[in-house]
Amino acid sequence: MNRPKIAVDCMGGDYAPEEIVKGCLLACRELEVLLYLVGDEKRIRNILEREGACDKERLVIVHADDVVGMHEPASNVLKKKNSSLYVAGLLLRENKADGLVSAGNTGAVLTVGKFLVGALEEIERPAIGVALPNPKGRTVLIDVGANVDCKPRHLLQFAIIGHTYAKEILGIQNPRVGILSIGEEEGKGNELVRESYSLLKRSKLNFLGNAEGRDIYAGTFDVIVCDGFVGNVILKASESLGMAVLQMIKEEVQKSLLAKIGALLIKPALNNFKKKADFAEYGGIPLLGAKKPVIITHGRANAKAIKNAIRVANEFYLHHFNERLSEDIKNLSPKEVRI
Repeated sequence: MNRPKIAVDCMGGDYAPEEIVKGCLLACRELEVLLYLVGDEKRIRNILEREGACDKERLVIVHADDVVGMHEPASNVLKKKNSSLYVAGLLLRENKADGLVSAGNTGAVLTVGKFLVGALEEIERPAIGVALPNPKGRTVLIDVGANVDCKPRHLLQFAIIGHTYAKEILGIQNPRVGILSIGEEEGKGNELVRESYSLLKRSKLNFLGNAEGRDIYAGTFDVIVCDGFVGNVILKASESLGMAVLQMIKEEVQKSLLAKIGALLIKPALNNFKKKADFAEYGGIPLLGAKKPVIITHGRANAKAIKNAIRVANEFYLHHFNERLSEDIKNLSPKEVRI
């Protein structure tokens, strides 16, 4: 059987390599994948022997004796050619692996994805897309940190990338696309937004116009486009707000017996809400437009998160995402925009 081959950076993240290797074992038991476990061979092998590997033929250890620290400059990864992250990226570059998963230094993972793995021929800049929850399903926000200085043609490509993500991975037919601005009327926003609006309007996307901040979690758009600076601020603020809301609810519940009883009654609903907001359930966020799927997961990723990040990489491979994206870039761009 021709299984997707996923390279996993086993030394990146707060709980590496323990939780990363455990996550690989979970994925091996639940998914039809072959995993390259990249990192310190002795430490990885000890964990596998202790935990009991499922199918040794589907768990291949690739030794790497160096690590890119969480607080190192991102560019250091290109100098540390024996690091687990660089070696994992090299497996993609050399077509030995079909996808990469890392919980390590986010900037370094982006650097590997953009400069070692490289972008698709049709894509000028890969972008990070995150599928945020809303009452009706999911909204793709793109870009959320890969590109902080953008031109209108970049936002046009981000919109098409988001369209393909929503269509192929989330199953949304004819996704509704908007561009993030400070008002819903055409002409609102800064120069980048206004010029990008014009390009998007002339594209073959289902472009509905400006999206405001309130639309991000309302479900009125399936894809919302912005530059990486704005997107990253939104993503980090959203993560912080989610944790703050849960903490405040927990504190209020402790204030009275009646509140504690009420909390017990609505506990299933609260658990469902927490599950929707839990990054471990979704595994990681993809760098879209790279030649091979590169999945960035949280530095605090546990085994469950790693398993789900591997699942995400597997989904991108099985859905032939890059082939669909290349077609959409050609078919949906305005004719006057050179690809």
